[in-house]
Amino acid sequence: MSRIKVLAASPRRALAALATVLVAVGVTGASGANFTASSANPSNTFTAGTLTMLNSKDNAAILTASNMRPGAAATTGTVDIENTGSLSAPFVLSKGTVANDDLANPMADKLNLKVVDCGDFSSGTPACTGADPTIYQGTVTQMGTAGHLVSALGTFAANEKHRYEFSVDLDGSADDNYQGDSSTVQFLWNATS
Repeated sequence: MSRIKVLAASPRRALAALATVLVAVGVTGASGANFTASSANPSNTFTAGTLTMLNSKDNAAILTASNMRPGAAATTGTVDIENTGSLSAPFVLSKGTVANDDLANPMADKLNLKVVDCGDFSSGTPACTGADPTIYQGTVTQMGTAGHLVSALGTFAANEKHRYEFSVDLDGSADDNYQGDSSTVQFLWNATS
């Protein structure tokens, strides 16, 4: 008797044989010589940088002058500005609030202001000399107005620090109307990244 006839005569045997063949094929296919590889990159972390500033005279005057005389020598003061953040950013200087006690003869109109960048601290403490670049020169009132803009301070790298010298004198054209007058001004330092 042939195999087919034997299987046809006994269906249970035929199903058992077929199941055995299928299991054998499945085991053979599952145990094939396949190569696999995998890799993972866990814990990807993202952190924002910081932009902070140190002003050596924060909330204090850079310079004050009393008993000013028209045409007399200028009074000077210095301030150090440092980028204490982790990001580089362009820094700017601007004039804030100006207050004059005599509104008819505002003293700020007669205060000649000069601001120079004495340099950075990369080679030690900079000395302010006559060769330093001028950031602003004009009256306090004119500062930041058309034709009297403040030069860009540049982009400060992280931990870069500059010294600035401010000098102010009472213009020689100030007459008796300015005797006893006073003026205050706020200077603002800003950085944006």
